[in-house]
Amino acid sequence: MADQKQIIIYGAGWCSPCHVTKQYLDQKGFKYEYRDIDSNREWLEESVKKSGANSIPVIDIEGEIIIGFDRPRIDAALASAA
Repeated sequence: MADQKQIIIYGAGWCSPCHVTKQYLDQKGFKYEYRDIDSNREWLEESVKKSGANSIPVIDIEGEIIIGFDRPRIDAALASAA
């Protein structure tokens, strides 16, 4: 089992890259909190505030913000967040 890190994914049910991100973290054994921006306006505002962008997924790994499914950046953030 992978080390526990604080990971938050901001996404939506209709977002294909959001599903890919969740599947990738599941395969690697990481637990995360998924925040559906369509179900909670505060989560939408929070994701925009963190990322400065109106796109999803927004992935917060121990405070490092990644916009979109960027496997190399996700892997680097998972490796460096200790």
